[in-house]
Amino acid sequence: MSPSPSTTEAQLQAALHWLSRINEQPAQAEGPAFKRWLLADPGHRDAYAQAQSLWRSSAAPALRLAEEEGDSLQRYLDAMSRPVGRSRRQWAAALATAACLVLAVGIAGGWHPGHWLQDMQADYRSAEGLRQITLADRSQVTLDAGSAIAVDFTGGERRVRLLRGAAFFQVSHTGEAFRVEAAGGEVRVLGTQFEVRELDDGAQVTVRRGRVAVSPTPGGTVRELTADRQVSYRAGRLGAIQAIDSDNRLAWRQGWLSYHQAPLAQVVDDLGRYYPGRILLLDEKLAQRTVSGSFPVAEPMQALDSLGQVLGFSRQTLLGRLTLIR
Repeated sequence: MSPSPSTTEAQLQAALHWLSRINEQPAQAEGPAFKRWLLADPGHRDAYAQAQSLWRSSAAPALRLAEEEGDSLQRYLDAMSRPVGRSRRQWAAALATAACLVLAVGIAGGWHPGHWLQDMQADYRSAEGLRQITLADRSQVTLDAGSAIAVDFTGGERRVRLLRGAAFFQVSHTGEAFRVEAAGGEVRVLGTQFEVRELDDGAQVTVRRGRVAVSPTPGGTVRELTADRQVSYRAGRLGAIQAIDSDNRLAWRQGWLSYHQAPLAQVVDDLGRYYPGRILLLDEKLAQRTVSGSFPVAEPMQALDSLGQVLGFSRQTLLGRLTLIR
């Protein structure tokens, strides 16, 4: 299912998020926050209708998963909560909810509604590992885990659209313009080596070598970045340019994640890109604890165990794909 002409992919993603919250807490459907979102744009209603259709189509796989993995899911529910006097019917409902959660976070082959939509548009994508690509012009692209791009080399221009995740580019010089589109903005290549990374509500550009021109909107304000500089943009606005150690920030290309005083939530999100499932951090205070160090992307659970020894948290893994931290 692709977004209808009246909706965008971002609106459909937001609709899926709202639908998940409402399924867990039905009262939110009557809440002011959801109503404000629904009325903010005509496309939101269409997006929500599409999300409901997509959710209904997952019901049968979820029920099959509940039957196949019922004992394991029941143990998970017992461990998470021990209610008194819960009826068989209530347990069945909770079990189906857990099955839907497991399905949504990727137990069933890494399926994700938003990713499925993006993959329909992608020319290249990666799973939980890195991927090296040589484009038709001999430019080199390294996709971070969980990333996807679409490529269009027509009309005298070279255009790449970042659909999700992050991509590192080493651009060959052919005389044709090379542009990367991400989160409504654009990066025009003036040099050779740089990364474009999707953020929750924007994008971040990091230059290792050469120069790029960054605009948060097509034809908007342009800011030039040189080596060891980074800038983010959100909602059509550029942030401040920061001086960074690009080799350290881009160490994921060599299989490492490096941090200095970064919140644990960021580290967990990053490690999650290299994990064939989902990692959920359930403690808000713990999420804000800061972390320094380097961790191998090939062993995300080993990295979590090391962090747990330092910060005093434990992890639980359900069916080998859903890891909970608290």
